[in-house]
Amino acid sequence: MLSGAARAFSRHAVRLPVLTVTIDASGVARVVRRNSSSALKEEPCTLELIDGTKFKGFSFGAKRSVAGEVVFNTGMVGYPESLTDPSYRGQMLTITYPLVGNYGVPSARVDKWGLSENFESNEIHIRTMIISDYSHQHSHWDAVKSLSAWLKEYNVPGIYGVDTRALTKKIRMEGVMLGRITFADLPVPNFQDPNDFNLIDEVSLKEPKFYGNDGPDSPKVILVDVGVKNNIIRCLVERGAAVKVVPWNYDFNHEDYDGLFVSNGPGAPWMASKTIEHMRTAMNNPQPKPIMGICLGNQLMALAAGAKTYKMQFGNRAQNVPCIDQETYRCYITPQNHGYAVDNRTLSPEWRPYFINANDGSNEGIKHVSKPFYSVQFHPEAEGGPYDTSFLFDHFIANAKKHHRNRLGWHTMSALPPTSGKVPEGKRAYHSTPAARQPTGTAEEQ
Repeated sequence: MLSGAARAFSRHAVRLPVLTVTIDASGVARVVRRNSSSALKEEPCTLELIDGTKFKGFSFGAKRSVAGEVVFNTGMVGYPESLTDPSYRGQMLTITYPLVGNYGVPSARVDKWGLSENFESNEIHIRTMIISDYSHQHSHWDAVKSLSAWLKEYNVPGIYGVDTRALTKKIRMEGVMLGRITFADLPVPNFQDPNDFNLIDEVSLKEPKFYGNDGPDSPKVILVDVGVKNNIIRCLVERGAAVKVVPWNYDFNHEDYDGLFVSNGPGAPWMASKTIEHMRTAMNNPQPKPIMGICLGNQLMALAAGAKTYKMQFGNRAQNVPCIDQETYRCYITPQNHGYAVDNRTLSPEWRPYFINANDGSNEGIKHVSKPFYSVQFHPEAEGGPYDTSFLFDHFIANAKKHHRNRLGWHTMSALPPTSGKVPEGKRAYHSTPAARQPTGTAEEQ
């Protein structure tokens, strides 16, 4: 007799498909599904890269030819959150985990703040989804539809049967590149670089919106939406903040607030020229208020401080990127999604790196040495986790509350003390320039 657990598993088990790999006449490997009673009609389509490389597969989303920038994410779970992340605007997302769609798509219920519990925005932002194997049968207690149905609902194409391992290796070696999805009976779109457009303006809200409780003890936070995710708003309001979300080009300097927060977002950071201008004004205030940024917010803070940013070869998009706190030298595992980074070499003496990527030595955050300004390149709030660095929100809200109460004055807020920048004895030192991003030995060896 089956145990209770076994019976439950039996009721919800998904019959896995039988797969075979074939090599066509052109030498292209293709994954073929041999069985599935509920399988989609296999509509052939092709992923073509700008260098002429082609990957043949089958459609599981909207039948639509599109073009964009091909990137990859190595996370094993979390496609509902990833597809609705505004930072992916204009990108053709490759999921490296081989099986996708097996837990379907969850409901669109909202929490007490009016924010979606399962999605990071109100729409799918990716240009297309590229995967190895699509699970035609899904099973999850909270699923209300299939991934295929969800993509079709938002007119977003998807292609499966692609050798995502080969595609990922190509991007890692040659860098992100433009691509397009084509169908035999549809017009072929021109290659298009989404970074040539102001994607920030596309995803940012158009009018200010308020979240949270505007009580007497609630610090007032201005949240600049350059592509904000729902859980960033949630992380602020759940810590007691009264949050006013404003458009990317909104001038907040004439308003009374206790803390400034700059969100994540898509595209080239210099497109947010107005945001940078307004941030610079706030940072030059003789009695500065707390400022925190995440992802694109990190790059915008650096630009407002006079530093420079650069486009990475293939970016960091994953759920398990190790980052080293430059104050404590503790390593945190972080979720990430970005294609641009701050060049540490261009930081002024008033600023220093806050976190460094342990894999490639790139910048993962900056912090002012005496004022309450800091930002991180990773996502401490990311749904799907990990949440190891969520304490950064606590630190920001604590500073905002101090400003709100105005007990001891702005200079009592937490900030790094002046530093020589010397690497502590015995610690590893990292270069973080675009050209050299590998550990260079101990402090003694330098």
